Amino acid sequence: MSAESDWREYGPLEFSRILEAALQAFYEHGYHGTTTRDLARRSGFSVPGVYHYYPSKQDILVDLMMVIIEELLVRSRQALATSAADPRSQFDALVESLLRFHMYRRTGAMVSTAELRSLEPGNRERYVAKRDEQQRMLDKVILDGVRDGIFATPFPKDASRAIASLCVGVASWYRPDGSLSVDALLDRYLTIARSIVGITEETEPGQPR
Repeated sequence: MSAESDWREYGPLEFSRILEAALQAFYEHGYHGTTTRDLARRSGFSVPGVYHYYPSKQDILVDLMMVIIEELLVRSRQALATSAADPRSQFDALVESLLRFHMYRRTGAMVSTAELRSLEPGNRERYVAKRDEQQRMLDKVILDGVRDGIFATPFPKDASRAIASLCVGVASWYRPDGSLSVDALLDRYLTIARSIVGITEETEPGQPR
């Protein structure tokens, strides 16, 4: 997505044919259950054609996971940049962004979560550094809210990890045709997230508790 895009808007994924094939194959069969021949067949390339673009299946997984988490980071930064500066508004925007991503990009999110273990050590370190950057955004917003007396949690880092896990978990069960609409899910899960950090529903954005 471009830097000017609205972080709430989700269009079709812009993947190469090989990455699109990898996304679906890894989701259906896992990284270790997928061969390069499978990826070639799904993408319409020959096996040598796949190797022309990627030296190994590991390189395909790394590229796929990096594209996915980079989109998450861009959307998170945009959510923070376009919301009001107070911690409550920043918190709501960032949590909403995380929830939307794990609804609209659920397949990629699930592949990234499941296949972290399949990354080789150096690649895992690169990916985890990106994931930690995302976590630090949420940590900072919550710590700012505690400092300003807007959030009451005595355990801000634990609250931050709990909320991140809550958002990631949505990808495992959300379905577009399910019983909850997008707006209803966002409202429900924002209420849960606010309760974790100790925001009462009477507290308006920009106002102290």
